[in-house]
This record gives sequence, structure tokens and C-alpha cells, in this order.
Amino acid sequence: MELSQIFTLAAKEFRDRIRNRWVLAVALVFTVFSLVITYLGGAQQGQIGLKSIELTITSLVSLVIYLIPLIALLLGFDAIVGERERGSLDLLLALPITRMEILLGKYLGLAGALTLSTIAGFSLVAVLLYQQFSWAGLFHYLGFMLSSVLLGLAFLSLAVFMSVVARERTRASGMAIALWFFFVLVFDLLLLGALVGTSGNFGNYGSDIFAYLLLLNPADVFRILNVFSMDDVRTLYGLASIIPPALAQPWMMGSVMFAWIIVPLALARWRFTS
Repeated sequence: MELSQIFTLAAKEFRDRIRNRWVLAVALVFTVFSLVITYLGGAQQGQIGLKSIELTITSLVSLVIYLIPLIALLLGFDAIVGERERGSLDLLLALPITRMEILLGKYLGLAGALTLSTIAGFSLVAVLLYQQFSWAGLFHYLGFMLSSVLLGLAFLSLAVFMSVVARERTRASGMAIALWFFFVLVFDLLLLGALVGTSGNFGNYGSDIFAYLLLLNPADVFRILNVFSMDDVRTLYGLASIIPPALAQPWMMGSVMFAWIIVPLALARWRFTS
């Protein structure tokens, strides 16, 4: 595996996204929505504007959970299957480049475009928070931005895996939408239904097992990392007794998020090279 070939393919993929203004469009969407939510996110509590870093991050979490997974899935679902349908994949394989290099090059290029658009979209809010709360408030917000990037990369890994598995581009797009519905909308409803159905009693394991099942959803891992790890917000939402203290550790949630990035890519590599 040659790194130069991987970076060359990644740079081409990144330039393609820049040329079609995909990065600019996504950055503008994030900027507009983040500004609106930052100033109006506390309206239900009778607060408008930058009142606290905790309230700002909590308001933006919902935006990220809905938008970033969808954008990442739509960005990467045709990374491989699209090349296969256009016939360009056979052309690439005819060159002195391996399937592993193609897979990593495509992923890194898409990841660079997604990361740039995410950071650019949230940068204006970061400037406003720095002016309001100085470095103390900006530190927590930078952590939020980093976790947002990791969430996008996790769903991008899932999208690339689906692109490798699917035989048709239309099927890959359907799988991407279905995956978004499952992780963002359906998963928590199923877990809540199971919790209510069992009255929180799950044998000798206790109700904590439901909290650990949240780790099976990268969107919930992101939520725990940004909301449940802040004591003030946990108390505000009445979640201090639901989420075990072990899950409120940033290093643990970060490790789980990295696993969500690596495992789907490893499966995609196995399927693509087999």
C-alpha cells in the first residue's frame, strides 16, 4: 500500500467536491442553522441570545444529530458503487493501484470535504462564543465541533460500507436513507419501547443495560458525549439517574466513536478486497 497513491486519489476526490461547491453549500447550511438555533434555542425557557455555553451546545446537538448523519450518508453512498456503474472503477483497477488504496483514497477525500464544511459552518458561532465567554466557553465548543466531525466520519464510514456492498446506486441510496431513519429516529423509539415494556427491569443486569445499548447508535454516543457529560445539563434534563457515570467520560465516548469509524471501514475493506 503506497501512501502517495492514496493521497493523490483523496486530493482528487476533495477537489471534485470543492469544484461542485458541495463544501460551500453545506457550510452555508450549517452556518445559517447554527446561528438561528444559537440565538433562539433557549426560547422555550424564555431566553434569547447567548446565555450560556451549555445551553448553546445543547441546542446545537439536535441540529447535528439530524443533519450531519444525513449529509454524510448522502455524500458517501455512491463512493464505490457510483464508480462501478459509471465504469470508472474498472479503469482505476487497471492502473497500478490496489483496491485498498482506492477505498482509503475515496474515504479520505470525502472525509476532508465533510470535515472542512462542518468546521467552516460552525466557525462563526465559535467567534461569537469567544467574544461572549472568552477561552473558557470556547474550549467546550471546540470539543463539540470535534465530536460533530467524528459523528460525520462515523456515518461516512457506514455510507462507504454500504457503497461497497450495494450492487446498484439506487439500492445504495435507499439503504442510506433507511440507515438514517433507523439511527436517528427509530433506534431510540425501540429502546424506549423496550424500557417501558419491561418497566426498566432487565434481570440481574438492572436498567443500566439500556444505557449501554445506546452505544450501538453513534448518534446516541454523540448525544452522551455532548449533553450527558455536562453535569448542569444532566440535572436540567433530569438524566443524572439514567445515564451511568461511566458513560459520561469523554475518553470512553471518544473511543466508542472511533470504533464506529474504524469498524465499518474495516468491513468495507474486507468486502471490497475479497
